Amino acid sequence: MSTDMRPPDDDHMIRCPRLGHMISFSYCRRENQGLPCFKTLDCWFEHFEVERFLREHLTPDQWEKAFKRSSKTKVSSLMELIQQAKERTKEES
Repeated sequence: MSTDMRPPDDDHMIRCPRLGHMISFSYCRRENQGLPCFKTLDCWFEHFEVERFLREHLTPDQWEKAFKRSSKTKVSSLMELIQQAKERTKEES
């Protein structure tokens, strides 16, 4: 692992697990409506000190928006939505 804190140049590309093709760090850094993709830390940690770099370049609010994942799983979110739909159906009947 590199201990360099500078991000790689745009000619350094890695395969994006979400998109399935090669991308540069500059894309990952702004992919999420101007914020980093939520997978940026996972994808780039082997290439440079990505967490340190982003913590120095993002506000705490931006960090939270980019990397704070919901504690709910997809299954629990779907179960909650199904339950809400059932309750609405009962109320409408």
